[in-house]
This record gives sequence, C-alpha cells and structure tokens, in this order.
Amino acid sequence: MKKSIQEIAKNDGRYSLRAFQFVHEGLEYSVKKFYGSDTPIDEPHHITGKQLCEGLADLASDKWGRMAKLTLNKLGIKATIDFGNIVYLMVDNKWMHARPEDSIEDFHNIYDFETVFEKNYKFRT
Repeated sequence: MKKSIQEIAKNDGRYSLRAFQFVHEGLEYSVKKFYGSDTPIDEPHHITGKQLCEGLADLASDKWGRMAKLTLNKLGIKATIDFGNIVYLMVDNKWMHARPEDSIEDFHNIYDFETVFEKNYKFRT
C-alpha cells in the first residue's frame, strides 16, 4: 500500500508536509512551463532535476514574492538538493517517477537561494 505524503514527511522528519506538497505542486507547474499550459497532466512528461528546480523557483516567487527564501527555509528547504531529497523520497514511495538516467545529483547546486530569491529578485507587473 502506498504511503501518504503525510506519512512520508513524518517518517523522514527533515521537511514539513507543506514542503512535500509544494514540490508536488511544483512538478505540475514545471511540466506546464516546459511543455505548455494545455499539456494534459494525467499523461507522463519527463522534466530534468534542473528544470524542476527552475520551475520551483518561479512558483515560489509567484506564491511568496520576496518572502520565497524565508518561506522555503521555514519548510526545511535551504538549497536545491533539498528539492532532490524530497523528489527521491516521493519517487521511492511511488508519488513521482524517475528515469534510470536521473540522479539525485541532478539537483545539486542548481542555484543559490540568496541569489535567486533576494539579490536577483525581479518584481512582476
């Protein structure tokens, strides 16, 4: 029986339930960003770890603006490798899928949170 996201978060303990929900939401957001907004989500679409990290940065900025870094940090996410840790916990528990060529290393040092969310933050009109 597949574990719930709540169980995965509780058993792991590093990240809040909201962190898992954010990454799961970010997957759909990223697929639409890279494949187009009319892409059916119920069909499998592969994106790379780098693409997912980029999508998650955009989603965080859209949702929380200049508070994105602080909000992600409160969820336990301090670097892009944390996105990878969450993804692979979800892969291990059948909430997401990875290809054999995918690796947790695909999430290592994609960008610096301070640079993306603070120094280079662009206000949206």
